[in-house]
Amino acid sequence: MRTPEFLSIGEAAVLMRFPRWRVLDLCARGLIPYVNVGPNRRVRRSDVEALIHPVLTRDQTEELWLHRAIAAKLAAHPPAVLAAAAINLRRLRHLHPDGSEWQWLDRWEALLDGGVAAVIDVLTSPAEHAVKLRSTSPFAGVLSEAERRAVLDALAESRREQARPMRLETLERVMRAV
Repeated sequence: MRTPEFLSIGEAAVLMRFPRWRVLDLCARGLIPYVNVGPNRRVRRSDVEALIHPVLTRDQTEELWLHRAIAAKLAAHPPAVLAAAAINLRRLRHLHPDGSEWQWLDRWEALLDGGVAAVIDVLTSPAEHAVKLRSTSPFAGVLSEAERRAVLDALAESRREQARPMRLETLERVMRAV
């Protein structure tokens, strides 16, 4: 599994200019997906580069979090989730009999035919091609409203955790300026 698309934790740390423990912490918190190869963890280069050069808008980040939840359901119940996506693809083709959407629908159809691993890769990757594909996702209805809400609440909590608290002196200065 040693390919240029996968990096060791040490290689990721060098690219990110972080200590190894920080990269391991990001993996443990679910901010960098990883796979175990024996006793070692490997991360996708595209995931590391996306953290170095964030290119996702707020909406794209929400889509990524929601699709990671869909990926978890896909891993647990592949036939049911793939069947739902195939039904949605047929529905989308019927709704858009011609137009630019077909190229994305064709790509999704090829991915679905390629197997679960290829679909999970697109659902969880912050890479540009995956972002474009997720914007035309055939996985509508896979998550219940309660599951969607739980994912979006977790994203909001993550954003709150990443926000730095403002020092009291700075807050007072800002309030005086207003």
